Amino acid sequence: GLEHYLCCCSSSYRKVFGDDSRLSAFRSQSLSCCNVASSTACSSPGLYRRPPASDGLDLSQAAARTNEEQQLQGLNDRFAVFIEKVQQLETQNRALKAELSALRQPGELFQRELRDLRAQLEEGSSARAQALLERDGLAYEVPRLRARYGEESRGREGAERALKAQQRDVDGATLARLDLEKKVESLLDELAFVRQVHDEEVAELLATLQASSQVDVAVAKPDLSSALREIRAEYECLAAKNLQSAEEWYKSKFANLNEQVARSTEAIRDSHEEISQLQACTIEIDGLRGANESLERQILELEKRHNAEVAGYQDSIGQLENDLRNTKSEIACHLREYQDLLNVKMTLDIEIAAYRKLLEGEETRFNTSGLSISGLNPLPSPSYLLPSRILKEEEEEEEASKVASKKISQIGESFEETLEETVISTKKTEKSNIEETTISSQKI
Repeated sequence: GLEHYLCCCSSSYRKVFGDDSRLSAFRSQSLSCCNVASSTACSSPGLYRRPPASDGLDLSQAAARTNEEQQLQGLNDRFAVFIEKVQQLETQNRALKAELSALRQPGELFQRELRDLRAQLEEGSSARAQALLERDGLAYEVPRLRARYGEESRGREGAERALKAQQRDVDGATLARLDLEKKVESLLDELAFVRQVHDEEVAELLATLQASSQVDVAVAKPDLSSALREIRAEYECLAAKNLQSAEEWYKSKFANLNEQVARSTEAIRDSHEEISQLQACTIEIDGLRGANESLERQILELEKRHNAEVAGYQDSIGQLENDLRNTKSEIACHLREYQDLLNVKMTLDIEIAAYRKLLEGEETRFNTSGLSISGLNPLPSPSYLLPSRILKEEEEEEEASKVASKKISQIGESFEETLEETVISTKKTEKSNIEETTISSQKI
């Protein structure tokens, strides 16, 4: 009963001994029970003392109790060992669960990475399909780009020629401006020199007038002053005219130079803009040149493939023509043989007709002679009935040979017609294939 109880306790240890405190309490209780039982058995022997007549029975009961206590102690120890093992297994289970969760986390990460990689693969496939479509579109745009390339190259050449011409015009305008500036400086210097000479002459005239006025002031004073005023007015008029003419000429030249400079600056600005456009066009032309080279390589490959296919078709045409010639020669041989056979047949027919006439004459002769001797020999001889059968068989053979010859001639004619039709159809198909390939190569 005790072993069954311990087994039940060991099976349901989680309900009774869930933690270490309960286990220690159970151990202390079990050990205390055992100790109490042993102490009561040892310290109070008077409780189990019987009358002297039953001493042997008491000893046997004490031995049985000690055995039971030892068994209970051993079972308690085994139960404790089992519980420790269970706890160790629980700790291992928890560690394995933690390790499993730790291993599941990288698995989830790998799943995420796998989904991302699949999405990237789909994007790459779609991008590849898009690139293929773009490549096909660029292949169709190559002729337009070639035409544009030719136009741009021609425009570039024209712009370069215009730029060179405008550069020459700008150089001429700068040289003219420098010459005019030099002329203006020389004219200004000349004007200053004229003014200086005029001032010196006026000073000399004033000095001479003052000297003459000292000699005869009273007599010539009104005449000298009027003469001086007239001379001064003339020189001032001349100086004003010279100055005005010089300023007008300078202004006109300066205005012309400004107009030329403005035109040259506009031309230079236009030329710079054209140069920038030409540089952009050259960059685009370089890119288109690379694309053109790649397309030209593809065209060369297609032409090589096309030439190889054309050579194969030509070889097949030559082989078919050889086969046709061979078949025609064979048909001619068969026709010659058939003609020989027909000639032989005609000779045989002539011989058969001659033999037939002879047999018919003999038959009529024997029939007339047979009528005269019919009374003596009423039965006709079978040897003279055979030629008629032979003649019928020969006629049937002739008709069959004629029908066979007609069929053979029809078969030969139909065979020739089919051969000619097949040759013509093959030639037409090859010509159409060649024309399609040439048209596709020209389009490319």
